[in-house]
Amino acid sequence: MKIIKEINRENLELVKKEILNDNLVIFPTETVYGIGANALKSEAVSKIFEVKTRALNNPLIVHLKSKDEISKYATILNLVEQKLIDSFMPGPFTIILKKKDIIPNCVSANLDTVGIRIPINKIAHEFLEYVDVPIAAPSANISSRPSGTKVEDIKDEFEGKVNYIIDGGESKIGLESTVVKVIDNVPTILRPGFITKEDIENVIGTCNVSPHVLSEIKDNTKAESPGMLYKHYAPRTKCLLVYSNNLDKLKTLVKENMTSKTIILASSRLENIDCYKYISYGNTLEEISHNIFSKLRECDKYNADLIIIEGVKKEGLGLAIMNRLIRTSNFNYKEL
Repeated sequence: MKIIKEINRENLELVKKEILNDNLVIFPTETVYGIGANALKSEAVSKIFEVKTRALNNPLIVHLKSKDEISKYATILNLVEQKLIDSFMPGPFTIILKKKDIIPNCVSANLDTVGIRIPINKIAHEFLEYVDVPIAAPSANISSRPSGTKVEDIKDEFEGKVNYIIDGGESKIGLESTVVKVIDNVPTILRPGFITKEDIENVIGTCNVSPHVLSEIKDNTKAESPGMLYKHYAPRTKCLLVYSNNLDKLKTLVKENMTSKTIILASSRLENIDCYKYISYGNTLEEISHNIFSKLRECDKYNADLIIIEGVKKEGLGLAIMNRLIRTSNFNYKEL
C-alpha cells in the first residue's frame, strides 16, 4: 500500500490508472475519507462491497467534479432539487435524484434513485478532476466500524486490499454528508450532517426529517440512503448512549450503568466521575463532530467492557451527532 502525501501529476496519474483499471482508491473529503471506484463499472463497484464487507442493499453515493456533471448521471425533476443543488453544492451535501441507466444498479442497491455529491475539499476536487469519471464512494472503514477521519485510523484495515491512499490530513468536519431527498416538493433529510435542517429551511422554507434518522429501519431492503441501516459507526467495545438536560440526572444515569471497566466518552461536564478511563470528545458540537469517530476508535485500545457516551441535544448539528451515536450504541440509549 502506498500513502500519497503530495498531490502532483505523477501521483494523480497513478491513482487515475488505478481507478481506470477498476481498482479502489482511498481519498480525503471535507466530511470523512472515502473508498472510491469508477461508478460506471459494476466490477469496480463490487470491490467496494467486498472490501468493506458492506451489505448489497446499502446504496452508495456518487461523487462528481462539478454541478455540470449531474445531468449525465441523474435527472433533476423540480425547482426544489435545483435550488438545493445551487445552494449547497459543492459541499458536505448529498441529494437523492432519479438515476440514469448509465449508473449500474449495484451502485444504487437496485433503487431507481442515486445519491449525488460534489465535495468541496481541494484534494478530493483535484482527484475527481483528474480521473474524470464519477466515483462511487462510501466512507473508508470496514462496515459497522467508525468512519475514517485520518489515515492513521484506517490504513491497517485496508492493508493488502487497497493499493493507494491519498493522505489529506484530518477531515475538517468528521461526519458524513447530509443526505436529502425531495418528496412532494419538500426536502426530507434521510441522514443528517453538517448542513442542518435549519440551513435548508433558510433556503427552501420547509424541511422534513425522516423518522428513521433516530430509529431503526425494520425492513432493510428499503434504505434510500447510506447510514440508515442497523448498527453502524461502532467500536468493538459495547456502547451505551446517555442523555439528560439536567447535569445531576446525567451523572446519576452514568453512575447507575457503570462497570468496573467503563470508559466515559464525554464533554468536560463528566470528566470528574471516577471511572476506568475518561476520554474527552470536545465541548462544542463542531468539536464533537470532528473528533467522535477517531475517539471511538481510541476507546478500543483500553480493553474496557463498556463505553458510556454522553449524548447531545437533538437539534442543529446535534441531530447528526445523535444519529451517528444511536447507531454506534446499537440503539442502546437511555434518556432522563
